[in-house]
Amino acid sequence: MPQCLSETDKGVLIDIHVQPRASRNELVGLQGDCLKVRLTSPPVEGAANKLCREFFAKSLGVAKSRITLVAGQKSRHKRLLIEGISLDDARKKLF
Repeated sequence: MPQCLSETDKGVLIDIHVQPRASRNELVGLQGDCLKVRLTSPPVEGAANKLCREFFAKSLGVAKSRITLVAGQKSRHKRLLIEGISLDDARKKLF
């Protein structure tokens, strides 16, 4: 199992590496211990963070309100908490 995913009592944690200002929104694969994602928005005023939450909500089939950015507000390396999904479901939908 990829080390970028882990389960807690609150949900699933995903460690990601964000590449802003990409030509399209997409999952690229693993980069070290992180899941690499390309996003079209620039990394200013929280735009990339907002798009990141929206992208993962759509990819995992959960509401945006169930996704919390727990680390990396101003970094390319981020940690998301996804509530309402199991580790197995997250793995199947992302890989």
